[in-house]
Amino acid sequence: MRRGEKPQFLAFNGLVKRYGRRIAVDNLSLNLQPGEVFGFLGPNGAGKTSTIRMLCGLTRSSAGNGTVLGFDIWNDRFEIRSRLGYVPQQFSLYADLTILENLWFFASVYGVPKQSADCRIQALLAQLDLFPYRRVRAGHLSGGFKQLLAIGSAILHKPALLVLDEPTSGLDPCNRQTIWNLLYELSQEGTTVFVTTHNMDEADRCTRVGFLYSGKLLAIGSPAQLKERLVNQILDFEVDPLIAAQSSMRDLPGVFGTRLRSGKIRLLADDPRNLIAELRQHWPFPALAWHAYEFGVPDMDDVFEAFRCGILAAKLESTEV
Repeated sequence: MRRGEKPQFLAFNGLVKRYGRRIAVDNLSLNLQPGEVFGFLGPNGAGKTSTIRMLCGLTRSSAGNGTVLGFDIWNDRFEIRSRLGYVPQQFSLYADLTILENLWFFASVYGVPKQSADCRIQALLAQLDLFPYRRVRAGHLSGGFKQLLAIGSAILHKPALLVLDEPTSGLDPCNRQTIWNLLYELSQEGTTVFVTTHNMDEADRCTRVGFLYSGKLLAIGSPAQLKERLVNQILDFEVDPLIAAQSSMRDLPGVFGTRLRSGKIRLLADDPRNLIAELRQHWPFPALAWHAYEFGVPDMDDVFEAFRCGILAAKLESTEV
């Protein structure tokens, strides 16, 4: 680091995590700034949870290093934990305690002064719509309310970094929106949010996203930047019947994926203009009626599919903010 230069809020440099011969995280380098809402994306087994465990000081990296606020993620893990809020995938609070009792317990664990804790707890109960259920045991709550309670318990001490592992998995749209409203408020107050998700709609809500695949970070950038790289790579076809068309068109040369979207067949293609020219010359599906086509506007599902594919993933690899 140069003299006078401030350290990155969060910095990973060549992080590696091995489990025997298997490499779960492979040479991961990443920098985050205060107030970012960073989405960490990837399929099951990509290495997301292993990364989170290293970040939270729950396991030691096999190689490389990482810092949060200048503290080493392993050697200074107890310093980091006091500045960290962590919400795992599975509900991990005390099922036999009420909402209030859980919140007061974690306020004491984080060392929040009693008067400040009381104000903070009352504000969170109202903000998270938990006040009417404050005397209900956590084990009797619905999945959505359990997750809201878990997040509330993790932010009682106003952490500098909030880490959430798929926080809205299985929740209804109302609870999801409540959680994301809260994350934005925390971000505006300076908290950095590090969130893993499989939901591409949620990825679109992040300020930046990174795609992890087989332990490697393939792409990083804002959702708009990543989608821009796929302009003119997407074709939307009006074809009947839809289900048969999706299955048949998936095998076209140069097509990397097909899916149904808004009553059309969406194709991710290596050379869409050449594909259209060939289809105009020879339509190979006599049982399918082709009515029209247009170049589609990429969404995060397209980006996810692109980085998962060989050729298009290489085109995304250089994207960096």
